[in-house]
Amino acid sequence: MSTEDNKKLVRRFYREIDEGNIEAMDELVAEDYIDHSPPPFPVPPGREGVKQAFRIFWAATPGTHDIEDQIAEGDKVVTRMTARGVHEGDLPGIPATGNHLEMTATVIHRIEDGRLVEKWSDKDTLHLLQQLGVIPPPEGREGSTRSR
Repeated sequence: MSTEDNKKLVRRFYREIDEGNIEAMDELVAEDYIDHSPPPFPVPPGREGVKQAFRIFWAATPGTHDIEDQIAEGDKVVTRMTARGVHEGDLPGIPATGNHLEMTATVIHRIEDGRLVEKWSDKDTLHLLQQLGVIPPPEGREGSTRSR
C-alpha cells in the first residue's frame, strides 16, 4: 500500500468509529493488534480489545474525531486530531455528567497488509479528566472547554 492508501485507511478507521460501525474493525484492524497506549480500563488484547474499548466510549461519549493533520512515511501514519463528544453514559468508574468533551491527541498507526497492526498515542488526558469532573480544572477554567 502507498502512504496515501495508509492515510485513507486511518481516516476510514475514525469515520467508521464516528458512525458507530464497530464491526468494520474486522476489516480494518489486525486480529493481533497491539495498542501501546490502551484505555485506562481493562480490555482484552488485539482487535477484540479495540472493539470493546470503542463500544464503551461510543455508548458513554458519542461524538466525532476531526483530523487536523496527517503525515505518512513507510508503514506508519501520524494523525493529529481532536475528539469531541458528550458524556451521556457511564465510563468505568465515572458516572455520566452530561458534559461536552473535547480531547486532542497525536496517534501513530503502523499498517501491515492493509490493516492497522500497532498504535501509539499521546492524549490530553488531564483535560479530559477535568471535563469529566474527576480532577478539578485550573482556577479560572471551570466549566470551560478550550480549543487548540
